[in-house]
Amino acid sequence: MSRPVLVTGGSGVVGRALIARLAAGGREVRALARSEAASRTGEELGARAVRGDVLDPASLATAAEGCATVFHVAGINAMCLRDPGPMLRTNVEGSANVVWAAAEVGVERVVYTSSSSAIGEAQGTIGREDSPHRGWYLSEYERSKHLAERRVFELADELGVNVVSVNPASVQGPGRATGSAGLLLDVVNGRLPLLVETTISLVDLADCSEGHVLAETRGTPGERYLLCGSTITTREAVELLRRMWGLRREVRFGPAWLAEAGGAVIGAGARLVGRDAPVCSEAVRTLLHGHSYDGSKATRELGLRYTPLEVTMLRTLEWCASQGLVRPGRGQRART
Repeated sequence: MSRPVLVTGGSGVVGRALIARLAAGGREVRALARSEAASRTGEELGARAVRGDVLDPASLATAAEGCATVFHVAGINAMCLRDPGPMLRTNVEGSANVVWAAAEVGVERVVYTSSSSAIGEAQGTIGREDSPHRGWYLSEYERSKHLAERRVFELADELGVNVVSVNPASVQGPGRATGSAGLLLDVVNGRLPLLVETTISLVDLADCSEGHVLAETRGTPGERYLLCGSTITTREAVELLRRMWGLRREVRFGPAWLAEAGGAVIGAGARLVGRDAPVCSEAVRTLLHGHSYDGSKATRELGLRYTPLEVTMLRTLEWCASQGLVRPGRGQRART
C-alpha cells in the first residue's frame, strides 16, 4: 500500500479540488487544518484532518510523518491589504517551514503551489518558466510568491529535499468566485459597465489539480511548471460571455489613466478609514500589466491536457448560477 500524502491549504479552492482528486484516485490523504471548520471540510472530501499550521514547524513535522509527498497549497492570495506582513509571513516563512519539516521526517517529494505571478515577466512578453524577472513587483502578493519560491528552492538544495513547483495562472472553475472570476461575474451581472483592455491567462480548476498530481510522479526536481490553458483579452472575454450567457448591460472600455486614478482614490479612502480596499493602485497596476503565459511545458513533460476555455467558463457560470451569484444564462432560462 502506498504511503499517505499531506495537503496543506485543503480548505481553499485549489486545496479542496486537489484533495477530492487524490481521494478519487484511491490515495490516503491527510489534510492540515488550522480550525474545526477546515477539519470538517477535509474529512468531507475524504481526507483525515490533522490539526496544524504552516507557521508551526512542530505541527507540520507531526502531520508529515510517514508521508511520501507533501502538497503545499496553503497561502494567502490578496491585494490592497493595509498590512501585508501576515501574508508575507504565511507565504514565505510558512513555505520554508514545509521544506524544513519534509527534510526532518524524510518526505520523498514536496509539490509546491507557487503562482504564475512569481515568474515576473516583462509587460508585453509571454511568461515562461525561464523568463527573466523584470526586477520589481506589481503587488505585495507577487513579492510574497516570488520570495517564497526562491526560498523553497534554496532550502531544497541546502537540505536535499525533492521539490517541484507548479505555477498556476488564474484558476477558474466551480467554487471560484473571487479575483478574476469575480471580475467576470461583475461583467455578467452588469455591475461593471466600464472595463480596461488587458490580457488574462487562465487554468481550469480540474486541470490545476491534475497538474499537481502529475508533478508528483513526473515532475523534475528543482523545476517549475506553469499551468495555463488559455490566454484571452478582456474584449474577447466580454464577447465570449455575451455569446454563451448574455450580459445585463453593454460593457464599454475606458482609458488606463481612469482606472489608475480610480484605484488610487479608492485605496486612499480605505486607508483613511482603516480598512482594506476593494480596489487600489497595486490591483489596477496588476490588471493593466496583463499576463500571457505559456503552459506547454506541463503538457510536454507532465502529460497535462487542458480543458477548452468555453467549457471552463460554462462550468464556472453554471456553478455560480446554482449559488445565486449570477443570474441564469440564456440556455438555463430556456430550460426552466
